Amino acid sequence: MDTIQKTESGTAIYDIGGLRYPQPFKIRRLGHFGFNIADLDAGIDFYAGLLGFRITDTRDLKKIPGREEMAKRLEDGRIVFMSHNSDHHAFLLAHKSLGAIFGDDAVSKDITVNQITWQVGTMEEVFAAADYFREKDVGIRRVGRDMPGSNWHTYIRDPDGHTVELYYGMEQIGWDGRSKPEALYYRAFRERPDLPQISEEQEVREAIAKGIDIGAGNVVRDRGDGDFIVAGVRLKRPFKIVNIGPMSLFVSDIAASEEFYTRTMGFVRTEAVTWRGHRCVFLHNGGEHHSLSLFPKALRSELGLNPNTSVASMGMQVGSYRQLVDGVAFLKAKGAQFTDAIPAELYPGVDYAAHVIDPAGHCLMLYYYMERVGWDGRPRPASERRKVGKDWPESLEPMSDTYADPTFMGPLG
Repeated sequence: MDTIQKTESGTAIYDIGGLRYPQPFKIRRLGHFGFNIADLDAGIDFYAGLLGFRITDTRDLKKIPGREEMAKRLEDGRIVFMSHNSDHHAFLLAHKSLGAIFGDDAVSKDITVNQITWQVGTMEEVFAAADYFREKDVGIRRVGRDMPGSNWHTYIRDPDGHTVELYYGMEQIGWDGRSKPEALYYRAFRERPDLPQISEEQEVREAIAKGIDIGAGNVVRDRGDGDFIVAGVRLKRPFKIVNIGPMSLFVSDIAASEEFYTRTMGFVRTEAVTWRGHRCVFLHNGGEHHSLSLFPKALRSELGLNPNTSVASMGMQVGSYRQLVDGVAFLKAKGAQFTDAIPAELYPGVDYAAHVIDPAGHCLMLYYYMERVGWDGRPRPASERRKVGKDWPESLEPMSDTYADPTFMGPLG
């Protein structure tokens, strides 16, 4: 992707689909993320059994030829790919030993997130980003295409060492619930590929011509054991996760992180909040109030959150207020641990929310609504937001932008 002009200060301007941007890519949404944890089976029970993420694939590096030396250092070689929608994966789980070997925690040992992945709109943007990051002296971890998942990517680190991925082209799991078979993984790329690449349709036709059974992939299933009617659909739990995010991080230098995510990555600051003397920043890249929030690390101990992770919280949106209420009751009945540590001031744009702790100590924010930022880029004034008390009512009056966010495209189950 070529620059189309430069500003008077020498800053490049890039063409993305005929529109001028200061970066050669435009982030559309938070696509997926992952955690490195000590007990993978406990994580699977929590995220698949309780929260309803479906396991789309599991790769065990101990069983892959050529990984023998790495396997000796691994306590658990599995990478578990999970999803709440039709994406091959929206969430990954791996063992802490694997994260250490891959260098996920190379900068700081409190980094337990193995990647924070943002979707862009085209393959061109992914690889133009690699050149752009090199020009900006941003360290690149890798460029290419992963299997499973089939997503084309560029991986970098943010100022605190969190692995940040830009990607395009995620494999979609269809009505039959099957992922691509391993025989199709020959289309993975460990280095930057030449463009143009063949289309997904051509890949499938080529595989069939090679005699590959394209229906031999893993079959996903819901690991829950309940029986609930949710808005007319019989499900394993009384709620359905319909969206992931926002991601909230504790960072060492708020100014440096804000500079990186706005100037380098193209995020837009929605608002900043000062809470107990700490400046906290909320950033977006679409119509959502925020998809990323940045808190100073000094705030972590004041909130009493896990000192061993830089993750302040990870958002999980459910389909309605009713599902949120029922979901909280369901999780409490199952013995899930909740916390009131995070005050409402630190999740502006969200009204009713509950925070649950996963087995590894990560805090997850369950919510049903997020404020939409208008065409002028301005959030709703704080004085006009819903006042939330400790007692949750049976039902709520809708906000002007309730159900105005993108709808969940597939069936609930």
